[in-house]
Order: sequence, then structure tokens, then C-alpha cells
Amino acid sequence: MYAVVKTGGKQYKVAKDDKIIVDRLEAEAGAQLRLDEVLMIANGDSVTLGAPLVKDAAVGATVLRHTRGDKIMVFRRKRRKNFRRMRGHRQDLTLIQITDIAADGKIKTASEAKKSEPKVSAKKPETKKAETKPKASAKKSAPKKTQPKASAKKPATKVAKKTQPKVAKK
Repeated sequence: MYAVVKTGGKQYKVAKDDKIIVDRLEAEAGAQLRLDEVLMIANGDSVTLGAPLVKDAAVGATVLRHTRGDKIMVFRRKRRKNFRRMRGHRQDLTLIQITDIAADGKIKTASEAKKSEPKVSAKKPETKKAETKPKASAKKSAPKKTQPKASAKKPATKVAKKTQPKVAKK
């Protein structure tokens, strides 16, 4: 099952447990979201198209974290006017994970999904931990002597004075 949702002026094809990066959403990390702008839902061979939206459809998502995109350099210039401006830009983004797709709009939240799963309680037998003795204070090691860097030695160059040959005078 997958759906096409619209958020931030863009359309995304999503399925359950997909992680997508969208424009910044106003929600805390770990918050549950409900995306109501669903354009299409496909479940096997049955496809439901909206005109423009599918009625009562919704997609549930969880905000994983907020991040920023790569830096984009914007260069403006005007010819023959000596006008040049360089500016960088980083887009604010949000990483979300799709948790549920519902054609009827009934989205399960994470807490409801945990309640519906059967709980399996397997307790581990407690083992006695050996009591650990506090470590004796270790002597501080002497600071390491740093060796000088082996830099490439440049040969000393002397500037030779140009001398003109001496001419014997008569």
C-alpha cells in the first residue's frame, strides 16, 4: 500500500515505514503528525484518485529530527556595472517516518499501536554481580615528550652578486 501526499508545495510517494525529508514542519522531534493532503492511495490493484484530494484519507507520520540541507551558493551580477553579490543558503528540513496510511482517515498513533500488539513478558533471572573493588589510584604517567616535526628542510640559497670581469687598464 502506498500513497501520494502533498506537503510544503511538493508531492511525495510514501509507503509505511518510509523515511522522507520534507521542508521544515512546525513539530517537535518525536511528535506524531497527520498529513491530510492525500492525492492518491493505491492498495494492490485498487487505486483511489482524488479530485484534487482523496476524501477522508490521511497519512500518519512521526518526526524523527530537524536538519538542514546542503549549502547552495547564489551569485548575482549585472554586466558592465561591476555589481557582484555572493550569498549562501541552507534550507531547513525535517526527517519524518511514515507510520500509517488510512483511506478512512483513522490513523493509529504510536501509543495505540503498542497497545494493540500482544505483550510478551520474559523476565531474565537475576544474577549476582561480583562486587568490584575500587581501582587503586594509578600513578599519573609522565607527559609524553613530543618530537619536533620532520619538516622538509629547504636548502639555503645565497644570492650571488653579479660581478663583471675586471678589465685591465692600459
